[in-house]
Amino acid sequence: MTAPDPDGLLAEQLLRLTRRVFRIQKRHLQHSDLGITPAQSRLLRTLVHYGEPPRMADLAERLEVVPRAVTTLVDGLEAAGMARRAPDPANRRVIRVELTEDGRAALRELHGARRAAAAEILAPLTDEQRAALGGLLDALLDGPGSEREGDEGGRPVKPVRPVRP
Repeated sequence: MTAPDPDGLLAEQLLRLTRRVFRIQKRHLQHSDLGITPAQSRLLRTLVHYGEPPRMADLAERLEVVPRAVTTLVDGLEAAGMARRAPDPANRRVIRVELTEDGRAALRELHGARRAAAAEILAPLTDEQRAALGGLLDALLDGPGSEREGDEGGRPVKPVRPVRP
């Protein structure tokens, strides 16, 4: 009989928690009546981190998807009035994507849904347990070979380029 693998158990627990977080966020997103998919919400959250409207290629790289996938996501957000394509003033062949006011309002609703999901998940924990969990998660996120910023799936993302003067 082999001894249990504690790291394997922890990995499984982390995967189960990640899936649970995703399911709860998805449920809260569906109840928000925004009419957007989890992938579109991820794109909205990504757009807000740029100092200037990003190029479609920048979004594809940041989201770690093929450019065609970004086109489809932007099409949906544009149809919903949450984002718009804008020509790059320096290069008319380049298209940039910017948030609209409706997109910013949707982001506020998304943040509310995420807070509600977090409250649901963390409800069984005491304040001390929450603090301990936060410290442990920071240690894992800041561990060797990791980047501090990560996307919803925990994959490292490249830092956003600074705003050009």
